[in-house]
Amino acid sequence: MTTTPSETPSARPGGTPGATPSVQLVSDLVTRIPEFRGVYETHVFHQGGVLPHVFFWDVVQDTVRSFLGEAPTAADWRRTLDFLEEQSCRGVVGIDEVIITSFLGDLPSPQEPGHAIVEQLGPVMAAKFGRIRPLG
Repeated sequence: MTTTPSETPSARPGGTPGATPSVQLVSDLVTRIPEFRGVYETHVFHQGGVLPHVFFWDVVQDTVRSFLGEAPTAADWRRTLDFLEEQSCRGVVGIDEVIITSFLGDLPSPQEPGHAIVEQLGPVMAAKFGRIRPLG
């Protein structure tokens, strides 16, 4: 019997008992913003589970494409930033590590298309972004 990613227990977001904060962040993101479901299922299939830092590369790419208007079917970038701002306010180490390292750290540089998204960050994420990338 072949198991598809959506049938794999680790591929079902939503309050996984014993999940690390970073894995729970991914689960909560996919639950709150279902447009990430396809990316999530592909990620779990290829990685054999949830690797939050790796998954967030796709979140950054989709969010920036949405901001630039290049991906009309992608999750609206505002919803993604709102969700991540809420999560950043919690002060949970595992969540902050993923958001800072694998979202904020991977946003476009000043010379790249989409860099203006950094001007749209909420106050908590903007402060964290300023600390890790003071030059933008």
